[in-house]
Amino acid sequence: MNWLIYSLMTALFFGLYGIFLHTGQIAMKDPMMGRYKAFLFVGVAYLVVAIIVPVILLKFQGATFKFPMKGISLSFVAGLLGALGAFCILLAFGAKGTPAAVMSIVFAGAPVVNAIVSMKLHPPQGGVSAVPWQFFLGIVLAALGGCLVTVYKPAPAPAHAKSPPPAAILDSDKQG
Repeated sequence: MNWLIYSLMTALFFGLYGIFLHTGQIAMKDPMMGRYKAFLFVGVAYLVVAIIVPVILLKFQGATFKFPMKGISLSFVAGLLGALGAFCILLAFGAKGTPAAVMSIVFAGAPVVNAIVSMKLHPPQGGVSAVPWQFFLGIVLAALGGCLVTVYKPAPAPAHAKSPPPAAILDSDKQG
């Protein structure tokens, strides 16, 4: 059951990803280039987590550093797809998408894409007609769920106006 724990951890990390990425983009305080600055630090994080940590683990576990070209190229394409996906999330935020809407579409759409491509690459025994109807219903429900979450997400509470400092209130009482 470790796969389930790791899958749930991934859902947690990716669920938080969009919120932190959007907030980081805003915190860059650069309306035009903030998203690119935020993406730069996503890359720095990848450098640490996806390059330095695996090199250390491989070294300490005595792995060889021989990599087959097919494994290298497919893994590199996977990395490109992940990076392009992250970049497109930033572009969606820049085009006025909110984390709740963007991430709902991303994470409802991803399983649908995965299911379709997986079936194309590894056709089921007996063809598509042998696939249980529940599988197709799951794809439809995932897409519908993403749409419903996006369309009916709760609006944030209105921002409260900042109250003047206590000294300003006392001064206005003296004048009035």
